[in-house]
Amino acid sequence: MTREITDGNLKRYLVDSGKPEVTVIAFIGPAGTGKSRRAQLVARNNNVDYLIDDGLVVAKGKIMIGKSAKSEKNLIRAIRRALFQFPEHRQSVIEFIGRNAPCRIMIVATSRSMAEKISRNLGIPKPEKLIDITEVATPQEISAARHERHQNGHHVIPVSQAQLRKNFAGKLVGHLRELLKSKDKHDDERTVVRPPFSFFGNLSIETYAVSQIVEHVVKITNQVVQVKEVKIRSYNDRLDVLVHVDIELKGKSFYHLSRTIQKRVVSAINYFTGMDVRSVDVFVEEVRF
Repeated sequence: MTREITDGNLKRYLVDSGKPEVTVIAFIGPAGTGKSRRAQLVARNNNVDYLIDDGLVVAKGKIMIGKSAKSEKNLIRAIRRALFQFPEHRQSVIEFIGRNAPCRIMIVATSRSMAEKISRNLGIPKPEKLIDITEVATPQEISAARHERHQNGHHVIPVSQAQLRKNFAGKLVGHLRELLKSKDKHDDERTVVRPPFSFFGNLSIETYAVSQIVEHVVKITNQVVQVKEVKIRSYNDRLDVLVHVDIELKGKSFYHLSRTIQKRVVSAINYFTGMDVRSVDVFVEEVRF
C-alpha cells in the first residue's frame, strides 16, 4: 500500500523509503529583472532536475505539475499561488516531489526569504545555494528587462506556448527560444505573457477595506435593513467574519437569510481579494416588522 505523502510527512516519507533528501538551490532577484528568461540556462548549468517558478514545476520547458501564478485573475491569488498556499495545488506538487526523489530542485524567487518560504510550504530543505540574477545577467540586461516589464507589462514563463494556452487567464504575447544552447528542442522555450494585472508596487489589504466589501454586499441583500457591525479576524491566512445586522421579518427565514449572507460574503472576499474565508457568523440584533 502506498502511503499518502503530505506536507507534514514528506521528509519522513523520503527517509522511510530510503531516498535521500531533495537538494534545493535558489535563483533570486527582484521582480522584472529577467529571472524566468534565464531560469532554464541556470538550471542546466547547475544540474537541476526540476525548477519551480511561479507555482509551476518545470523540466526542459515542460510543465510537470502545478499551476502558473500568472494564470490567476488578481494579484493576491497570484502571490498565494506562487507561495503554494492553496492546499490542492501544494499537495499535488508535494506528491510529485515524493515520487521523483532523489532530485535536485531550483526555486526561482524574488528573495531568499521567498525561496525559503516556498521550500517550507513544500516540506523540502532550505536552499543550500543562492544564485543572484546579477551573477548571470549584466546591469544593461537587467535594465532592459525592467524597462520591458514597466513599459509593456510583459512576463516570461519558462515553458512553451502550447503548455499555457489551456489555462492562462491573460494574453499570450509571443515566444522566445535561444538556438544552439541545448540539444533538447524544448529546453530553451519560453513564452512571453501579459497577465491580467500588474505585479508592480507593494501590496497590502487593510482590514477596513475587507470590512467595507462585506458591509456593501450584506447591505444590498434583501431583508437586511442595517449593517450594525462587521469584524474581521485573521487565522492562519484565512479570515473569520462576524456580521451584526437588523433585518425585516418577511420573505426568507432567519436561517436561509443567514446562509445567503454567508455565501455572498465568501464569494465577494474571494473575488475581490483572493483571500480564503474560514467562517462567516451572522448575528441578528433586531427584527423589524
